[in-house]
Amino acid sequence: MENFSSDKITLDTIGSGENIVSQLPNAIAENIWGECLQIFRGRVNSQSYKAWFEPIIPIQFENGNFTIQIPSQFFQDWLEEHHYSLLIEAITHVVGTNVELSYIVKPEERESIPYSQDDHFSVQVSTQTDGLAENRNANTGQPKSELTPRNTQRTISHFLNPRYTFENYIKGESNQFAQAAALAVANSPGGTSFNPLVIYGGVGLGKTHLVHAIGNRVIQSGKSKKILYVSSEKFTVDFVESIQKDSVSDFSNHYRSLDILIVDDIQFFAGKEKTQDVFFHTFNTLYQSGKQIILSSDKPPKDLKGLNERLISRFQWGLTADIQPPDLETRIAILQKKCSDSRIELSHNIVEFIASNVTTNIRELEGCLISLLARASLEHRDITLQLAQDVVQSVIGNVRPYVTIQEIQSTVSEYLKVPEDLLRAKTRKQEIAIARQIAMYLAKVLTSSSLKTIGLHFGGRDHSTVIHAYQTVEDLISTDPKFKSIVKDLRTKLERAV
Repeated sequence: MENFSSDKITLDTIGSGENIVSQLPNAIAENIWGECLQIFRGRVNSQSYKAWFEPIIPIQFENGNFTIQIPSQFFQDWLEEHHYSLLIEAITHVVGTNVELSYIVKPEERESIPYSQDDHFSVQVSTQTDGLAENRNANTGQPKSELTPRNTQRTISHFLNPRYTFENYIKGESNQFAQAAALAVANSPGGTSFNPLVIYGGVGLGKTHLVHAIGNRVIQSGKSKKILYVSSEKFTVDFVESIQKDSVSDFSNHYRSLDILIVDDIQFFAGKEKTQDVFFHTFNTLYQSGKQIILSSDKPPKDLKGLNERLISRFQWGLTADIQPPDLETRIAILQKKCSDSRIELSHNIVEFIASNVTTNIRELEGCLISLLARASLEHRDITLQLAQDVVQSVIGNVRPYVTIQEIQSTVSEYLKVPEDLLRAKTRKQEIAIARQIAMYLAKVLTSSSLKTIGLHFGGRDHSTVIHAYQTVEDLISTDPKFKSIVKDLRTKLERAV
């Protein structure tokens, strides 16, 4: 193959005309793509190559159009924004003339519509009879009733994001109660005492994912035909528009005819008296009819300000479940799941570093991962711990030094001349116990690991042992200058090693 350059490739490179291109058989699409991959390997770093080029599948080349299959719509958006010129350039070079590029989203991903907190959309379910001629009645020329005409689409206006399911919701100690309650409601909507179900928690902790997961599970099981997800803002806008169009009765009938109503961010009803009033009556009608109501909020109902007492009272009729910030293990699991979904391989120390520093917000956690991939791709760099540190620093500011519990155990063992394996053993010899307590203390101070995780690294001890060790070391630091100096030296040694 010729050396690839950014110069424009013309037909002269193959000494032929466009007709030859149009006659290339579809069977050689894979061969064309194979040569393109060689070009990509020389133009982007290995991480970008694996993330954005390896997953592409060549489908066909016909009449100057090269068709590729990609994993998702997000994948296409990224390619077009960051790698489109390289794609066209490489294919043009291999083929020998200008080409058009077409995409096919992998079938099982077609309903994975990109979504943000403020977006609202309806899922389009295609009933097109792909690849089949219409089966028409010989007498009338009309399609037979058992077949759906081509290109017909049916809109399901439930406004649920099909990407948010229980299957891809990472469960941890911080959200397991809310997840269990949501699953119970999804399996028996209106059939439990969890009505309404109110899920509350801080920004970016997965409330929206969980309420969508309920709706998607209900739809999959066929338990309900009338289900609707709206934000409180969308409910308000619908109500205001119904007033402007003199169709308030239609608005009320629509919402009160539902089997399941999911309302996100009910705290934004605050101060909207008329909206609260109409929602109060909608709530009453649905509740008295045994229909399921699911709500989310940033606070428990009793702490919501600017809402009518009668509404707050009704929000407390059912079950209120909170979602707390995820612990380190859950954050690691979330990042690993995102990497798996995106076919990205990251070393464990990079994943743990990000998870150790981004501690309060899942959305921010995912944002750091996306920023890391973007930096690596745009700057043609491999993903290293240093790059991860730069990205996290730019996102959250102060970065916690990355130290593992194993490194702490090794450093303490070497410094105090205690066999490392004895730190994990059951022995209670004083010199071993003190070394172990110092190591536990430093693990709590220098890592984001939970007390339970720290205990497991020290021979399966429980969290109360870690708390006792921490308090013992704190007391000795405040009363014994020599001991304080030892701990300070160890901490400095560990932080400088990062």
